[in-house]
Amino acid sequence: MEKDFKRPSFLVSLLSVVFLFIMIIAQLIAVGSPDIHLTLVFAITLTVLMLMTTGTKWAKVKEGVMHGCEIATIPMLILMFIGMLIPTLIASGTIPTLIYYGLKIINPSVFLLTATLICSVASICTGSSYTTGGTFGVAFMGISLGLGIPPAITAGAVISGAVIGDKMSPLSDSTNLAAGVTETDLFAHIKSMFYTTVPAFVVSLILYGIIGARYSASSIDTTVVDQILTGISQNINITPIYALISLIPLIAIVVMAVKKVNALAAMIIASIVAMILAMITQGYSIIKMMEFMNYGFSIDTGVAEVNKLLNRGGIQSMMWTVSLGYLGLSYGGILEKTGIMEVLLNKMSKLVKNAKNLIITHVFSALIVNLISASQYVAIIIPGRMLLPAYRSLGIRSDVASRTCEDSGTVLSPLVPWGLCGVFFTGTLGVNTLEYMPFAFLCYLTPIVAIIYAITGKFIWYEKDNMIKSNVEKASEING
Repeated sequence: MEKDFKRPSFLVSLLSVVFLFIMIIAQLIAVGSPDIHLTLVFAITLTVLMLMTTGTKWAKVKEGVMHGCEIATIPMLILMFIGMLIPTLIASGTIPTLIYYGLKIINPSVFLLTATLICSVASICTGSSYTTGGTFGVAFMGISLGLGIPPAITAGAVISGAVIGDKMSPLSDSTNLAAGVTETDLFAHIKSMFYTTVPAFVVSLILYGIIGARYSASSIDTTVVDQILTGISQNINITPIYALISLIPLIAIVVMAVKKVNALAAMIIASIVAMILAMITQGYSIIKMMEFMNYGFSIDTGVAEVNKLLNRGGIQSMMWTVSLGYLGLSYGGILEKTGIMEVLLNKMSKLVKNAKNLIITHVFSALIVNLISASQYVAIIIPGRMLLPAYRSLGIRSDVASRTCEDSGTVLSPLVPWGLCGVFFTGTLGVNTLEYMPFAFLCYLTPIVAIIYAITGKFIWYEKDNMIKSNVEKASEING
């Protein structure tokens, strides 16, 4: 511990965070949507001024900025490469194929259920909500336009499915991180999460089923659907054989995920595979493909709805989101390295005298860290490590602690407008976080289930239970 490191007071720490939320609420009331970029700039400025006038050295502030940017770099590169991947998947026919046959096959009344289930399977297979959102998520957003289902509801369904993989897949970095932070066996951690995730997922599916029942084949504007189908088929080769070939990039992504290929490498390889397919099957030149990958796919089909569906993606289209990610993580890095986050969490840690208070405190601690750090990883690590001794002192098993890390830290991240997941889904799906938030049911039902268990004492396991079970088994062996 540095000898000259002076932690800020609770008042300074509280003001640093409260100012951000006051600005956001004021803008919501005044203009309906906050300018998150400048809000973060002003919040960073005020925080740094208060810190430096109360004894914090500039070197510590700079360390926080660098730490935040370091955390942001890999996710933001992934975001840029997904921006590069999307136009190649469009040009190769992958996404148009999914949209075209999706419109032909999927009934509007079960569309939201279908989107949630397919995205959940895809995310569990890949271990990545980012990959799922950038592929199937984009396709489902296109299908929803043809079916007349609001994009905000569709985005919520996509995110609810995509987050499952982040939370439950053994291939997911956040799943492995939560297990590691709490020193829990990976598969014991995943097994424990079934108790909170499955009920939340089932309720989410029921809600999507109820909402989806409002949409039926009779409610579809068939003229629009026919225009979309015609526009796609006349401009992109999606005959059955080409449709099957166009799925090769998706297969490649799943295979690379199973083989645990680095996410950055996987995005690049998939983009190259899709680029080559587009050149072979759709006749694009390499110069045109490079233009698409940088600035986004561009085509004039003569049908406005199809143009809206297909003209998207590109590295440059992600720069708004990337800049927000760096600002959000810089702010979070400052709060972490200067001790503001620790001061705030220490106030909450005094509430952990029993299992109920401990788990509720853990959930809200992760929410606060998500809001002020903009990172689900930080929201898993800091509350998880800080509260793990409390779990141990109460004799609660570590898989309850690891489960709570994800029941709050992982699933709440997509709801933070300036957080890593929030900026990703906004940039990829084209729907503002505040718009899809009410419909991302799994993201807030999971922590609610965790809190219900904490209050009722259900599925809160203790180390003594293991000892009793072990003694019973030993006694049975002796008597046997």
